[in-house]
Amino acid sequence: MNKLRFSISTSLDGYVAGPNQSLENPLGVGGEQLHEWAIKLAAWRKAHDKSGGEANPSSAIVEEMFQNVGAVIMGRHMFGGGTGAWHTDWKGWWGDDPPYHMPVFVVTHHPREPLPMKGGTTFHFVTDGIQSALQKARRVAGDKDVLIGGGANVVQQYLAADLVDEINVSLVPIFLGSGARLFDNAGGPEQRLEQVRVVQAPGVTHLRYRVVKNSA
Repeated sequence: MNKLRFSISTSLDGYVAGPNQSLENPLGVGGEQLHEWAIKLAAWRKAHDKSGGEANPSSAIVEEMFQNVGAVIMGRHMFGGGTGAWHTDWKGWWGDDPPYHMPVFVVTHHPREPLPMKGGTTFHFVTDGIQSALQKARRVAGDKDVLIGGGANVVQQYLAADLVDEINVSLVPIFLGSGARLFDNAGGPEQRLEQVRVVQAPGVTHLRYRVVKNSA
C-alpha cells in the first residue's frame, strides 16, 4: 500500500511557523528562516520554475519530497485565504501555477467547488474530515504515496490517528519562541518512531523516521 508521509522544516524549539501569522506574513515573525536552506537550492528553484541555485546534501531531500507522490493533503491554513467561509477568490499562496502538479485535498470546514490551476494542480476542498481526505487522496494516487503538505494542525491530526507512515523533519538551528508547534496533540507515549536516516547539510539537519504501527 502507498505511504502517507510528510516532510517539514521546524525550529529547534519545535515550531513550523512563527507568531502572528497573517495573510501578509503567512509564516509568522521569523518563520521565513525555516526555509532559507531550501530556497537557495537549484532543486527547489527548478520546482518553482526558477533558474540558478546551488547543490549540497539538502538537494536530495528536496528532490525526493515529491518522488512517487500521487496526491497531496493540506489544511486550510496551509492553503490560506483567511478563516471562516470563503469570502474571496483566494487561489493559494503559489500563483496561477502551483508547484504540486497533481490533485491537492484541502481539509476545511467550509465547502468550495474544486479549483483547477495551471500545470495539473486541482485543489479539492474536503469538509468531512481527515479520513475522508485520505481516502480521496489514495483513490487518485493509486500505487503512489500521499504527501501531507502541512500545516501543523493537519499533521497533528493524522499523527494522532496513527495514519502517518513516514516523517522527514528538517531541523533548522533557530528559536522562534512561539507560533505553530509541530508535535503538540500528536499522540501519546505509545507511539514510537524508528530513525532511519540523518543527513547533515549547511544550515539544517534532516531526520527521517518510520512510524512504528501499533499491533493491537
